[in-house]
Amino acid sequence: MGNIVAFDLGASSGRALLGRLTDGRIEITELHRFSNDPVQVGDRLHWDILRLYHEIKQGLLIAKNQGIEVNSIGIDSWAVDFGFIGKNGELVGNPYHYRDRHTEDIMETLFAQIPASVIFGRTGIQFLQFNTIFQLFALKQANSPWLQADNRFLMIPDLLRYFLTGEMHNEFSNATTTQLFNPVKGDWDAELLRLLDFPASWFGDVLQPGSQAGMLQASVCEELGIPSIPVYAVAEHDTGSAVAAVPATDRSFAYLSCGTWSLMGTEVHKPVINEMAQKLNFTNEGGVEGTYRLLKNIMGLWILQESRRVWEKAGKSYAFPELVQLAGAAQPFKAFIDPDDALFLAPGDMPSRITQYCHQTGQQAPETVGEIVRCILESLALKYRYVFEMTERLSGQRFNGLHMVGGGIQNTLLCQWSANAIGKPVWAGPSEGSAIGNMAVQWIAQGEFQDIWEARQVIRDSFSIITYEPEAQDLWADAYDQFLKLTGMTE
Repeated sequence: MGNIVAFDLGASSGRALLGRLTDGRIEITELHRFSNDPVQVGDRLHWDILRLYHEIKQGLLIAKNQGIEVNSIGIDSWAVDFGFIGKNGELVGNPYHYRDRHTEDIMETLFAQIPASVIFGRTGIQFLQFNTIFQLFALKQANSPWLQADNRFLMIPDLLRYFLTGEMHNEFSNATTTQLFNPVKGDWDAELLRLLDFPASWFGDVLQPGSQAGMLQASVCEELGIPSIPVYAVAEHDTGSAVAAVPATDRSFAYLSCGTWSLMGTEVHKPVINEMAQKLNFTNEGGVEGTYRLLKNIMGLWILQESRRVWEKAGKSYAFPELVQLAGAAQPFKAFIDPDDALFLAPGDMPSRITQYCHQTGQQAPETVGEIVRCILESLALKYRYVFEMTERLSGQRFNGLHMVGGGIQNTLLCQWSANAIGKPVWAGPSEGSAIGNMAVQWIAQGEFQDIWEARQVIRDSFSIITYEPEAQDLWADAYDQFLKLTGMTE
């Protein structure tokens, strides 16, 4: 079958993967991998959006130079972040990084104007200080020159698609994460926009995953020396693409997309917007084929990634497999953290912050590198159980186990400890879930798969899935009780 390319942009790196369907199996080949480094300018933290666009073009050039004729492309990335295109068709400013501090304390200011219950009731989205609604409100409070009425709001994949095609569209799965989209009405929430004094003209039409969103424009084709290629709006929030790639056999399943962030939940056909969902701070994000992802954000491997960066700056370089080995040899259950504590959100010295957290909660802080890594991974696994059980309660379902997808599944210790913590099997794979889900939506749009369930069957047949059975359940049950007590979590 024809060749398609998925551009999968994560918070720390991006990749271009080539996909082929051969004899009912998916074959993927990495064409290009590149770093995605935020840029600090004064007090502001930005994404280097033009560098990302450059790397996408490099991926297309590599395909050309390998003699590969690409039939279509799709782009997925992280959510919530955005830029504006001015009336002259040019990017107004470099998009802010969601970890930038300009949204600190902004939630309370907005809630004084619009109650949280009203916002949740109209959008079904969990409250995180970096959500698009808070970023835009912070820009408005700062009288940002970006916010002209005749500018157009585009999220990260929307921007990159615009650079490639010259067409401006918003995409469903990412639009829902803005906390400005009404999932019941299926469109931007006009009442919220009115209350916030956000011009409706900022926001454009919302394409469903699988819609063709344009063709490579002539200037791009001329620059790269390639023919025009269809560009599809896939599930452009990378979690939406990752969930599309979950190789589930049951229609009722729990998933964990594991990487810089961990996102755990289940797939539902209607958003769950009620008092319990707001209390548990769950979210309803758009998925493929009209589904919604009832899920909760967990800080994920960010804390480990930042710790490794701090050690590297101190002249101590560790590969991730080495860190996992050190953690496996360290004392178990020495200390616990809540990975979602606000202390761990911004970039910085995570080992010192873990020490600070432990002192604040009356624990002996981990000291060695192995102990610190073990503390992070054990705490993540235990937080997974907490959210897993909340997902069951909120959705009214019981899950036989947990599907883990994404780059984090290469950490076999975390996979095993997650099974131990939840007391049920963990099925890990595929690791390139977001890119494969991106491809699946392109193939569905082109008629190669009938629907997402046929795609999931082919994904299951194409990639190895590793099963982790729970071990030492009594020890992990005791550790969970301690974890809840020390972190102060209550349901």
